[in-house]
Amino acid sequence: MAKAEQARRMAWRFKVLQQACEQSRNVARTCRHFGISRQAYYRWKRRYEAHGAAGLADRPSRPVRSPNATPPEVVSKVRYLRQTYHFGPGKIADYLKRFHQRSLAVSSVHRILMRHDMNRLPGSQKHRSHGKRWQRYEKPQPGRRRSRDQHERENLESEPSSDKFNSHVPPFRRLST
Repeated sequence: MAKAEQARRMAWRFKVLQQACEQSRNVARTCRHFGISRQAYYRWKRRYEAHGAAGLADRPSRPVRSPNATPPEVVSKVRYLRQTYHFGPGKIADYLKRFHQRSLAVSSVHRILMRHDMNRLPGSQKHRSHGKRWQRYEKPQPGRRRSRDQHERENLESEPSSDKFNSHVPPFRRLST
């Protein structure tokens, strides 16, 4: 949230508190007028009395601690498996369960990968099916796939033409004299 928006909200909350205290002295009527709940009013009032104008600012919604969060050593193992072996979330979850006795849901693994910007592999590292991988070029005779025009050009260069009228015709189409 921008600082200007934050300042505007703080000023509006201060205005609500002022109106309830000075002008109407009726909290329910003031809350109805501004379209807020009484719980919100009393929360802002407690914060204002404890911290002053700074108490009217929005607080972060992120929790202070998360006791059920995935341990850091498991997160590092997930990252290591993704970087080194290019495993997907399902394969990483299976690997952790089988070899490390850590049961982790596929969605949790995917969330960890997304948090660390590792959810998409680069194009060069994506899995390709066996039929779509590169294949080695092998033919029974060298140069077997060369075009017919290249063969004809080589034949024209290697054989000198004795007939001046048939010099533009390839050698295999020339009339014998």
